[in-house]
Amino acid sequence: MNLHSISSKDFINHESNQCVSCGLCLPHCPTYRLLKSEADSPRGRINLMNGFVNGRIPLNARLIQHMDRCLTCRACEVVCPNNVAYGDLIDNTRALIAELPKPAELPRKFFVLSLLKRYLLAQPARLDQMRGLFNFVQKKGWLRWMKKSTYLGENEVLRFVAQLPRIKFPYVELIDGKDGESNFWKEIYPAVGKKRGEVGLFLGCVARLTDVATLNSSIYVLNRLGYTVHIPSGQACCGAIYQHDGAIKDAAALSRQNKSAFSRCNIDTIISTASGCGVQLLEFGVTDDRTQVADVSQFLIANGKWEDIKLAALSERILVHEPCSQRNVLRGQAYSYRLIELIPGVQAVPLPGNNQCCGAAGTYFLDQPDIANLLLNDKILALKASGVKFLVTSNIGCAMHFSNRMYEEGMQIEVIHPVTLLARQMGLELK
Repeated sequence: MNLHSISSKDFINHESNQCVSCGLCLPHCPTYRLLKSEADSPRGRINLMNGFVNGRIPLNARLIQHMDRCLTCRACEVVCPNNVAYGDLIDNTRALIAELPKPAELPRKFFVLSLLKRYLLAQPARLDQMRGLFNFVQKKGWLRWMKKSTYLGENEVLRFVAQLPRIKFPYVELIDGKDGESNFWKEIYPAVGKKRGEVGLFLGCVARLTDVATLNSSIYVLNRLGYTVHIPSGQACCGAIYQHDGAIKDAAALSRQNKSAFSRCNIDTIISTASGCGVQLLEFGVTDDRTQVADVSQFLIANGKWEDIKLAALSERILVHEPCSQRNVLRGQAYSYRLIELIPGVQAVPLPGNNQCCGAAGTYFLDQPDIANLLLNDKILALKASGVKFLVTSNIGCAMHFSNRMYEEGMQIEVIHPVTLLARQMGLELK
């Protein structure tokens, strides 16, 4: 069924009727396992959606609460015998709710988060412009002071901002030991040695500020494998945060902007370093007939010529976290293991509980902090018992969710993207 040719209401009515209420999804749903509520399971939510669009269930705070509690992890889709498009169902339901007057008793969402979405995430180039200021404020320790403030410390968004990793800068050059700092990436990073191809690199929104290490590492590795990297300045947020918040039209506009930006580059692949962004780019029309979207780990395994690359040994047992977007949608969790196992001495081991969401889920850990933290508890206990020095994950939201808790509990485990660990063993020294 063509989602773009029908209304949200018609799609919800059609797709919800495909659910046969078998219940196979229930044990795979994080919120059902945690809350033991049928209304907080995929089957229960689908029944609520159907009742809502057909007028049997009113729009009230309880209905919205059950929809908001969904992480959109899409674990239910993997086991559904009838292939119900649950991710599209929840997105369209939220879009329909967003168009209607809200119940008076509904709690207001974070005002600060709304401002971030409107003025920064939709135009992420503004984040690049703030890089120097943000780095200066971090160095002065003012954000940590804000977190300790009784009033400010209670605000989830400000707590999150205060615990962001140290903001870094894109390198002006990443070859022959020459480097410098700038607020902005160059448009083109040429291949080192024999050129094997040209690719585009998707920066994202939050990641271009908080995960510069991964982006720089991706450029470094791709260049040394013979790939010229294009970074078009016109690219924007992938739109996933808007898509899952019911702002489908805003997400579609961002997809069109990204497609336009990358269409001007002579590339056949758009590389994504965050699995959540990768899903959005893949499913919502960023590419054209001559380009494809690929996760960086998948691309490097499929296209890398590693026989001439020297990697320093690392005799470590490393836990690997599998983000829901990578595991349930892209089905590419194996590539993270294969990438870091290129490093001599590395033993890659799955983090216990990888089949359940960590609770990050885009902005979920800000919107639903109590549930998000409960979902993270078992993973933190597993990390404490492991004795490892590294946790590898391929999604920036998950990485920040883990890192924030580890900071609060004084845990000395580095959360790192697989390509960043690989680049480090190839000789990249990030400032």
